[in-house]
Amino acid sequence: MKSLLTHLECSKTGEHYDADVPQNLSRVGAPLLARYDLSRGPRSPRELAHKPGLWRYSALLPVRSPEFVRDLGEGGTPLFPADRLGEALGMPHLLIKEESVNPTGSFKARGMAVAVARAAELGIKSLAVGSAGNAGSALGAYAAALGLEAHIAMPKDTPASIVAECRSFGVDLALIDGLITDANAHVQKGIKELGWFDMATLREPYRLEGKKTMGYELFEQLDGHLPDVIVYPTGGGTGLIGMWKAFDEMEQLGWIGSQRPRMVSVQAAGCAPIVRAFEEGTEHAAPWENAHTSASGLRVPRAIADFLILDAVRKSGGCALAVTEEEMFAAWRQFCALTGLFCAPEGAATLAALQKLREQQLVGRDERVVLFNTGSGLKYLEAWAQASGT
Repeated sequence: MKSLLTHLECSKTGEHYDADVPQNLSRVGAPLLARYDLSRGPRSPRELAHKPGLWRYSALLPVRSPEFVRDLGEGGTPLFPADRLGEALGMPHLLIKEESVNPTGSFKARGMAVAVARAAELGIKSLAVGSAGNAGSALGAYAAALGLEAHIAMPKDTPASIVAECRSFGVDLALIDGLITDANAHVQKGIKELGWFDMATLREPYRLEGKKTMGYELFEQLDGHLPDVIVYPTGGGTGLIGMWKAFDEMEQLGWIGSQRPRMVSVQAAGCAPIVRAFEEGTEHAAPWENAHTSASGLRVPRAIADFLILDAVRKSGGCALAVTEEEMFAAWRQFCALTGLFCAPEGAATLAALQKLREQQLVGRDERVVLFNTGSGLKYLEAWAQASGT
């Protein structure tokens, strides 16, 4: 099926925007959400495109012409039963969604695969992003595949493997003193002065669409059901918001009812703006001062879509919680030793969070819980050396 994309909608005001011209934020500075004619959508997964991976959901994605798609193997990631880890936690139905097998070793490939293809379709030639690491390498990969310019800024202390990966794609790379917010400021200068197009998290509408496919995949991999709980590491929050959007679309398509998984947003104690806002009951999260954590994907002091993250967590009956570096490192060693998966520290943070949820009796023994490992530990060897004491 061809894309059923109809328009873009402001996440704050509901105003409609033209989906067939380049767009960033709405007039009120809020993320734009892609909308589809779901009345013409597939009535069941059996009607989807007969292909593996992310592009199976092409009718529910924004790219209108397949000539702009560069499929590098994104999506279709495994959902593993974590038997030994579940036994250690007293949770026989524990599962891991393993995103490290995506191109460039992280879930960021999902978003950039769709966003870069759509940018090319809209005639955009020069793309830019401020990144904590993995989004930059994913942008570089898909820009290289489509012959587009990529301008990337990231903190100087980004893991060396990610820096090398970005450079391998021939991108214009700037290493910046500071955090992702400082990298974003560098990119904004190029956007204003040189006409680069902003590909930052939720500052364009289509990375979210690639990420939402994780929600569709969970439904299919669980034979037409959703898990009870999703534990998700949250920096910018695109994946969590994307899955929540997918569940809403699935209900409109008639695949599911109103029941949703409880969404648990996990952050590092050294950078936990969403957790603080959740605990204080506010709609928005104030920027986090002096952000620090070894999990670079969680070192995001301010999320532009904070209100969407908090809304999904609250409406689902979930929660937001933070884990310390010590808790994350201990969980990292346990995660690897009991699963055979060399997870990223962000993935380890979900295990540390689950242990807290169990202690607080917020998750039941027989519930089906999915932990998201969003990237490969091979991209964080410096942090692993610190975690393992080697």
